[in-house]
Amino acid sequence: MPVTLHEHALFTGAPVLAGVHRLDLDVEPHAHDFLEIAVIGAGRGRHVTSQGERPLRRGQVVVLRPGAWHGFRGCAGLVVANCCLSAQALRAELAALYELPMLRRLLWTDPVASGTHGVAVTAVDPAAAGEAVAEIGLLERDLAAGRRRPGRVLGRLVSVLGVLADGRAPEPETPGPAVHPAVAATVARLEAAPAQAWRLDDLARAVNLDPAYLGRLFKRHAGVTPLDFLARLRAERAATLLAHSALPAARVGAAVGWDDPTYFARRFRALVGLTPTEYRRRSRSETR
Repeated sequence: MPVTLHEHALFTGAPVLAGVHRLDLDVEPHAHDFLEIAVIGAGRGRHVTSQGERPLRRGQVVVLRPGAWHGFRGCAGLVVANCCLSAQALRAELAALYELPMLRRLLWTDPVASGTHGVAVTAVDPAAAGEAVAEIGLLERDLAAGRRRPGRVLGRLVSVLGVLADGRAPEPETPGPAVHPAVAATVARLEAAPAQAWRLDDLARAVNLDPAYLGRLFKRHAGVTPLDFLARLRAERAATLLAHSALPAARVGAAVGWDDPTYFARRFRALVGLTPTEYRRRSRSETR
């Protein structure tokens, strides 16, 4: 069975993990409790997700939200440069990335709004892909130097994200301004208490806006409605609990705000592509 990769076991005190790999063997489907960006370089292979298998090509960029899963098959000299971001850091020291529209689209909007279980596959031009692979290699080197270079690590991360954002296809419309304060406040409120029984009226009242207006404003900035964002957030938190705790699946659902076990199972599968039981089995297979 596939495994679940955990940030507590892989990250070494930094909010970022990086590596450049040349794959000649399959990488079995695996899930993450952190955010992963995989930049595809030279070579060939197929990408495995809940949507099936698709050929990979140079310049593709795969972004997986926490709880999402994927794998690689038929690899022959396939260069994959991984840049992984701690889920905890994305809610803390890296939260400012959400304020930048181009990075918000890359890291949040596309994989959440894509309807593909938290996985988004986009593309950059080959030159940008090569530059991003090189930057990720330098980031890997800086991380190996230890905690003596936290500023350099953060700067290198921003360089990687900037290269990928600049290399993507142009936005269909002119990028909007920085995230609206009401949207930022709503995101912070949902992330602080995802298990609360939030209603759009409650969220709108907290930022002194009309519910319909907040809904339109939130979707403009985040690509999804506030309650759809909350559902993805709950699925990500549930994935972490399923992987790290012995709580029964029903209690995991209740802990993230889905009290009805049947409804929890249905929503989790819709958002992650696996039932809670299947997702936990993947994680337990790693322990064995």
